Amino acid sequence: MSGQHTTELVVFVALFLVVSGMGFVAAKWRRPKDIESLHEWGLGGRNFGTWITWFLVGGDLYTAYTFVAVPALVFGAGALGFYALPYTVVVYPLVFLVLARMWSVSHVHGFVTPADFVRARFGSPTLALLIAITGIVATMPYIALQLIGIEAVLKAMGITGHLPIIIAFAILAAYTYQSGLRAPALIAFVKDTLIYIVILAAVIYIPAKLGGWGSIFDAAAEKFAKTPAPGDGILLNANNQLQYITLAFGSALALFLYPHSLTGVLASKNRNVIKRNMSALPAYSFLLGLIALLGFMAIAAGVKPIVNPETGKGDNNTVVPVLFDQMFPDWFTGVAYAAIGIGALVPAAIMSIAAANLFTRNIYREYLNKQATDAQEAKVSKLVSLVVKVGAVLCILLLDPQFSIDLQLIGGVVILQTLPSVALGLYTRWFHKGGLIAGWAAGLAAGMWMLYLIPNPANGKLHFGGSAFPLANFGFDTKATLYAGVIALTVNLVVAAVATLIFRAAKVADGEDATSRGDYFADEGDPKVKDLDLSGAH
Repeated sequence: MSGQHTTELVVFVALFLVVSGMGFVAAKWRRPKDIESLHEWGLGGRNFGTWITWFLVGGDLYTAYTFVAVPALVFGAGALGFYALPYTVVVYPLVFLVLARMWSVSHVHGFVTPADFVRARFGSPTLALLIAITGIVATMPYIALQLIGIEAVLKAMGITGHLPIIIAFAILAAYTYQSGLRAPALIAFVKDTLIYIVILAAVIYIPAKLGGWGSIFDAAAEKFAKTPAPGDGILLNANNQLQYITLAFGSALALFLYPHSLTGVLASKNRNVIKRNMSALPAYSFLLGLIALLGFMAIAAGVKPIVNPETGKGDNNTVVPVLFDQMFPDWFTGVAYAAIGIGALVPAAIMSIAAANLFTRNIYREYLNKQATDAQEAKVSKLVSLVVKVGAVLCILLLDPQFSIDLQLIGGVVILQTLPSVALGLYTRWFHKGGLIAGWAAGLAAGMWMLYLIPNPANGKLHFGGSAFPLANFGFDTKATLYAGVIALTVNLVVAAVATLIFRAAKVADGEDATSRGDYFADEGDPKVKDLDLSGAH
């Protein structure tokens, strides 16, 4: 480590330790009589109010993907990277009613995971198992993205090797194991406060040093004019417009299908909390737009990404940390680094908890120990949350995509295949359980096939290099690309519909709907809630 980064490192470590201490203290925050159950350890007692939920859901949705990956994509590809802005604007109206409905049925029946709902709604343990496995697999690359965020900050401070990341995630694992969802809920207050301070300072201070926004956009336009890539530039063009649209729409559909997104929602104490949050969370979208502009600022500042010694090429994920290092005083750079690092730890904790809950409720309890007690469920979830973090590390080693944002987009292709069962299942049981399984299999196969065909020009790999599928592979004479997730979801829906018609015509028996005894719109205090069995569908 270079001595010139000593101040940054001291500030970073100090804030990191403060947050870690909060993670351990969180076990006593709003502590119940017994935390040894998934309702307490995994959902915080289902009693979070508006402010806590706002920070918690914002904390798990706006991750290192936001603070590192989006600016890195803008730095490398230009306008395409701004797809994240309309997608986070579109998503909240889309899910406003869906999430309130999911909260009600989960509250009435004691569901902890989306697969719990699917198990009861369609009467199919097999379909629930597939939804659970899909959620776990899709979460792995998302957690890996958080690792990349921390790694980028460490690289900017001259720290290399995997040991610091292992130490950071060991601390994360320890306080997550002890405190459950209460840890990221408490830490999210600090994380979001730091992020807002750093970004607002950046969009005022850095442009003033670089000669204003006009100079910044001119520098970005000049850079992209010199590159041979057909899909970059400060404006969209015929080659990337379809990719931009499908990325925004597909990502919006995928966002609240992720287990960690639903975990934050199910931890809310009533439907009104969710409605208020869906109205207020777009405030984060404003922040996201400012963060994306950091990519253009890095271009104007002449930032050179830190070279990866293994590939000999620059790591675009480091452009924001390097930009902060060049522009800010050392002490404030340390604060900015801490904001990014903590911004990665909060969602990583929630994601590992959500994935662990899926394993415990829909694999362990369903197939390994049907008579599991609450305490046994909590213990298994704690252990699995540790294993999930190891899987995230493997995602980095095995996938190695061109942009770190592709880790999230590849996960999106996978999680989108749960939409017919989870999101549409809230409103209709028209789909036969066999049709949903057939659609899931077809959509996932199509998605994996497309991802396999996408190369990575940055490192010469031929497969799994991103999520932009060239239409030329379908025989079209064009350089345009589409988000593979949208194509795979279309295949899923078509196959599910056709298979359902076939099963209906053949009069194949469907599963029973165990959710029919509840009210989808029941709220806290509703007598229907008090009279219903909350033990779940198992």
